Amino acid sequence: MDRRYLAATACAIALVPGAALTAEPRAKVQGDLPADLRGVIEGVIGEEDHPAENRFEARRRANTAAESSIAVLRSEGYYANTVEADVTDAAPPRAVLQIVPGPRFRMGEAGIVWEGDAPTEEVQAAATDAMDLPLKIPGRAVDVLAAEGRVLASVQKHGHADAAIQPRVVVVDHADASVRPTFRIEAGPVVHLDVLKIGSGGATRPVWVEALTPWRPGDVYDPDAVAELERRLLDTGVYDAVTVTLAPRIPDMPDAPRPVLVNLTDRKPRSIEAGASYATRDGGGVNARWTRYNYFGRADTLAVDGQIAARDSRAGVELSLPHWRRGQQTLRASASAYRLQTDAFDETGLGIAADITRRYGWRSYVTIGASADVSRTDELGAVTLMALGRDIVTVRGLGDLLLDRSDDPLGPTKGWRVSGRLEPTLIMGDTNLPYLRAVTQGTYYRRLDVGGKTVAAGRLRVGRIINGTVEQIPASQRFYAGGGGSVRGFSFQGVGPQFADGTPRGGLSLVEASLEMRRQVTSRWGGAVFVDAGAVGSSGPIDLGDSAIGAGVGVTYNLGFTPIRVDVAVPVTNRRGGSAFQIYVSIGQSF
Repeated sequence: MDRRYLAATACAIALVPGAALTAEPRAKVQGDLPADLRGVIEGVIGEEDHPAENRFEARRRANTAAESSIAVLRSEGYYANTVEADVTDAAPPRAVLQIVPGPRFRMGEAGIVWEGDAPTEEVQAAATDAMDLPLKIPGRAVDVLAAEGRVLASVQKHGHADAAIQPRVVVVDHADASVRPTFRIEAGPVVHLDVLKIGSGGATRPVWVEALTPWRPGDVYDPDAVAELERRLLDTGVYDAVTVTLAPRIPDMPDAPRPVLVNLTDRKPRSIEAGASYATRDGGGVNARWTRYNYFGRADTLAVDGQIAARDSRAGVELSLPHWRRGQQTLRASASAYRLQTDAFDETGLGIAADITRRYGWRSYVTIGASADVSRTDELGAVTLMALGRDIVTVRGLGDLLLDRSDDPLGPTKGWRVSGRLEPTLIMGDTNLPYLRAVTQGTYYRRLDVGGKTVAAGRLRVGRIINGTVEQIPASQRFYAGGGGSVRGFSFQGVGPQFADGTPRGGLSLVEASLEMRRQVTSRWGGAVFVDAGAVGSSGPIDLGDSAIGAGVGVTYNLGFTPIRVDVAVPVTNRRGGSAFQIYVSIGQSF
């Protein structure tokens, strides 16, 4: 049942005259117990929604609570416990537990016994290291089970795909208050991998799937390699379901190489998406996207999309080829027509682009690419302040890097991210100039409490255009600041130098910094306070002469998979007659 419904029901009952919440513990816990142990026992015992009607009912509750508390005590290493269940003489009667936990048993010597043929000494040594049960730690059941799981995983990692756990033996010695587990493992033979066997049907070409395998026929089984193939197929986004499993052992041929079975369930081959947006400053907009999946039989995606909006209107086509020429490498090619209308410039153009992205780990990438655009830019002349139209051809290279060591892509609470982007550019036509546009950004996240409910987050972004003056660089390529994701409290392009009529001029350098304190108040609701600062400069490597500061508060609501966030910010310095406040809505945290 939805928690919001439960909360609403509880509030409604509380407001009804004469209604009362009569929930009470199933049994009252008495005795000298560590606070954390008492909390666990009380949580497991649970509550009843009404008092016991008689002593028989109270006695039943006491006995049930005693069984639960003994299980908790033993799982936490208190094997010499004493638990007495009793019932009070009060009316109505109450269940009571008198608990003496006794000494906490400590971990003794743990061992592994190999059932059947023992594996090599190397595998045995790796399994012993993976067990990792230091002497004298509390003899908790959960640690014993976790160690057994690590031993099995280590054996399987060394090629014993059929390794299995046999019933363990755990000696609880009351003489020295120790727990000594012995794990019994049947390793089985070393398994070698054979070719893929791909389920029939579907649009995917088998030869493409075979090229994705991170092993060769004859290699020793590695569960991580098999899992990696499944992940690569899932990452494409063109399948509803993917299963990759090792074929069963043939009883008469235990040492024969084993094929890997792959079954793919295609998603629907086409999809149509549509959306709409509205901003008080920019008005409304609509967008649509038609997508064709797996047309070439290699998990490809072909998309045609269009957008009509006051600030950004465009139409284009994009082809994405995942795992192009090697695993974890994606080729994207696109062509588009666009019209941009901003306070600083208007631009109309046609462009083509292609890039290759190589993934490292879960969320780290390196991208290289190139693009070419034919465009007309309408902007103000820096000297004459008259409308200036430039017809140019732009050829641009791309080098992009992202290292992500945070714990969550949309709501990080710890870790860091570093990104860098280089765009060597050559413009030809009304202006002829080579230059380099460089941007780097770092973010850092730190938990300020044990539960991670309070988080400090910081961001620093620096950009620079090397070679050329502001007048030579097209307005669409200059740096601007202000708005969501930049300096909140100011409008889009509202930070930085301006012409006499208030039109944003843009600059050759950019510095932005943000500091936030985030707090999760309940499981759904959270809040934040933040300060942003930024500057756009026209001279020198870093120019802080025209800087601005904004500050504000934010509210987040957890959707389950990510937070939705609303920020309200005000300019603190360098207002320039802009709006008194700005409101921003985003999916995920601001950075």
